[in-house]
Amino acid sequence: MFGGGSRLEDDRLAGVSHFIEHLFFKGTQRRPTSKEIADAIEGVGGFINASTDKELTAYWARVPSEHMNLGFDVLFDIVANSKLDPADVERERMVILEELRMYQDQPQDLVQNLFEELIWPDHPLGRDIAGTEESVTRLSRDDILEYADAHYRLPNLVIGAAGSLSEQETLAVVTAGLSLRSDANGGEVPIAPPGLAGPRVLVRRRDTEQAHICLGARAFSYLHPDRHALDLLNTVLGEGMSSRLFLNIRERLGLAYDVHSFTQKHRDTGYIGVYIGVEPKKAPDAVNAVVAELRALSAVEVSPDELARAKEFTKGRLRLELETTNGVAFWLTYQELLLGKIESIDEELAQVDAVTAGDVRRVAGEVFSGALQMAVIGPFARDGAFRLAIGA
Repeated sequence: MFGGGSRLEDDRLAGVSHFIEHLFFKGTQRRPTSKEIADAIEGVGGFINASTDKELTAYWARVPSEHMNLGFDVLFDIVANSKLDPADVERERMVILEELRMYQDQPQDLVQNLFEELIWPDHPLGRDIAGTEESVTRLSRDDILEYADAHYRLPNLVIGAAGSLSEQETLAVVTAGLSLRSDANGGEVPIAPPGLAGPRVLVRRRDTEQAHICLGARAFSYLHPDRHALDLLNTVLGEGMSSRLFLNIRERLGLAYDVHSFTQKHRDTGYIGVYIGVEPKKAPDAVNAVVAELRALSAVEVSPDELARAKEFTKGRLRLELETTNGVAFWLTYQELLLGKIESIDEELAQVDAVTAGDVRRVAGEVFSGALQMAVIGPFARDGAFRLAIGA
């Protein structure tokens, strides 16, 4: 994992981290084509992939343990020796532009992007990780080379490994195999997002059969002492079929087929959001019902049974995520890169258990007293009902 991601990009370079991630799989000096890269890993039954986030970029491989050296070799090859061939740059530019257009045609994805634009206005966190059509179109090969050289350096890298392996052998392979620059580039300090002026509603009119709505508020970073209380709040509110949103909005009121909540955390900010997929005629009622659930969590403590279920749900999901070697490697690497330390599973579970009903109510009051933001996609000519629901 490399620290950085789309948050460090200005408007001119928007999408460059994601562009680089794509290009690194197109060929290296030793494996000149994407087929040769894929064949090396898939030839032993393995998997290889990558992802770009707002604060990191991850490259990973999963291979049988006897082929550990090969897995490292291919990963090191693509991040240190990629050709970034001009022809590949132009071909991949077209692919990414099609990817951006595809998401414009998927309202469930688009509405979350619009919601993040409201949560972090005029800030890189509020921009699509892949950039914009304009920025991707004008990115030059020199821009890409310069950005990759600045960010793909050893001080910006954390490597995690899990499985049937020897620590000494793994360290030897890593030490001998990686040829990235060892000097730091000064390291940009991410700019904190500005404050919100108040609640806002953004309606994108589309003749869809279903309305797609995201609403929520700014919340905590992954460094905040109340992050576990926020996670439990989110679980009670809208994680799974035993959550309040599912039981009340879908099962009891029959207002929406898909309704759930989610969180996003970054170094100095975050949010909690709710997605609603609803028949357009029922959209205002569904939004009002969701806002009522938010207010209820701020007004009354969750019951002991509800809190206990949320804790077991959270701890169980974490344990299940760590049943794969991929899950363990990502857990270790993510913590070291972003938190600067690695907590054990027992330490994490103890922090979840320490959260009280009072903590959940306090966090709900703090978060939901902030300015609610709402993005809507659907056949709506006016936004009055939605603005009224959140006091905009």
